[in-house]
Amino acid sequence: MKVKIKYRLFFTMLAATGAVVISMFLIMQWSIGHGFLAYVNTMEKDRLQRLAHVLEQSYSQNGNWDFLQHEPSTWFDTVAATREGREGGEPDPGQRRMGRRGFMNLSGQGQHLPQRFLYRFEGRVVLLDPDKRLIQGAPGNLDTAQVKKLTSDGEVIGYLALRPRQRLTDTYQLLFVQQQKLTMGLVAIVMLLVSAALSLPLAHRLVEPIKRLAGSLHRLASGEYDTRVPVHSSDELGQLARDFNTLALSLENNERARRRYLADISHELRTPLAILRGEIEALQDGVRPLGPESMRSLHAEVMHLGRLVEDLYQISMSDIGALNYRKELVDLTEILEDALEPFAAKFHQKNIALRQELPDEELTVFADGVRLNQLFSNLLGNSLKYTDQGGELSVRLSRDDGRAVVEFADSAPGVQPEELARLFDRLFRVENSRNRALGGAGLGLAICKNIVEAHEGTITAHPSPKGGVLIRIELPLTGSRT
Repeated sequence: MKVKIKYRLFFTMLAATGAVVISMFLIMQWSIGHGFLAYVNTMEKDRLQRLAHVLEQSYSQNGNWDFLQHEPSTWFDTVAATREGREGGEPDPGQRRMGRRGFMNLSGQGQHLPQRFLYRFEGRVVLLDPDKRLIQGAPGNLDTAQVKKLTSDGEVIGYLALRPRQRLTDTYQLLFVQQQKLTMGLVAIVMLLVSAALSLPLAHRLVEPIKRLAGSLHRLASGEYDTRVPVHSSDELGQLARDFNTLALSLENNERARRRYLADISHELRTPLAILRGEIEALQDGVRPLGPESMRSLHAEVMHLGRLVEDLYQISMSDIGALNYRKELVDLTEILEDALEPFAAKFHQKNIALRQELPDEELTVFADGVRLNQLFSNLLGNSLKYTDQGGELSVRLSRDDGRAVVEFADSAPGVQPEELARLFDRLFRVENSRNRALGGAGLGLAICKNIVEAHEGTITAHPSPKGGVLIRIELPLTGSRT
């Protein structure tokens, strides 16, 4: 049976709280017992001090300890009189009877002393002579006992020892400790009940955003890329919701681009195929005679279709990283000159001035010369297609702080500023006079971008001072060619 995460979190919080409460309860139980025992031992140290004072006075009056040895009950009466509130007074009759029964037989090593009596103060206090021989009290080990030196007129007359209490035996003390432990137990139970009452709504509040996120993830996995999660906090859950929204937006944009890409590819392929079909059917029906002119038209459409397929192949190879690059140290100036040479006549035929600004020095780059020639040829062909007759194209190569900069600046028509950044998107063509019927599929600049990035360079589009578009390429330079 599945258990909801809310209840799992509730039981986890309750178990954690219970473990803490039980640990605190056990610690407090131990602390109360041992703490109260330490308190009782401290109080008995004060009583031991009072008893020592009384014994010193009694010794000064009698001159020796014979008054305790001849009448053992006197020792008990003296010890009992030092209880709180009874110093100088008479002991209780019950205590007097206990003392007489017990201490009358101390010479016999206390064999008739009740075991419970030995836990009391009277059974743990011992009087020793200066040579630490037993005078009064129950014999036994005094290694852990607190020893008080007794003096009279500056002379040591004996020692008073008190064995520490190992456990509580007094009825009222035990009752007090028991009541405290019972109170702590009740407090622990109340704490558990309160934590249970607070854990469920808290678990619900913590789980609610996770449930919303899980539901949104399910919808996103189902293809609903417009799914968004409301952000109500700035904590980790809020950051997770913002990251989810960013992911959903990226997937939505990618899906939109994928659909547009497929639609554009279908359109680009359909157009030359439709023309080819029409031309061939016209030849079959005898509408057009079979001759050099019709063959030239068919060849042009086949070449158009071939270029489109080749561009698609180049883009796909670049995307999967399978486009081959044979890099070596090459002179960028020489490569640009080789690319410009075959276009000079074409620009002249279209009455477009082609101006060059190339340096006299070698600008060495580590690159694939064939791919760079393809890059420059694509840009030159792009300007040749879209620049108006009577315009001009300026090609400039220069060095700028360890980088080679190539600029292609043509004349009108231009591109809207908001569309410049999209020029390198595949299948993107602007909706103005630069989008001609003779235009390609919009893959040329996308291929250029892939080639530049494969050479660790950058390519950007800017408004041209001549009224058209300025394409700027930056490539890292290396040392002199060897």
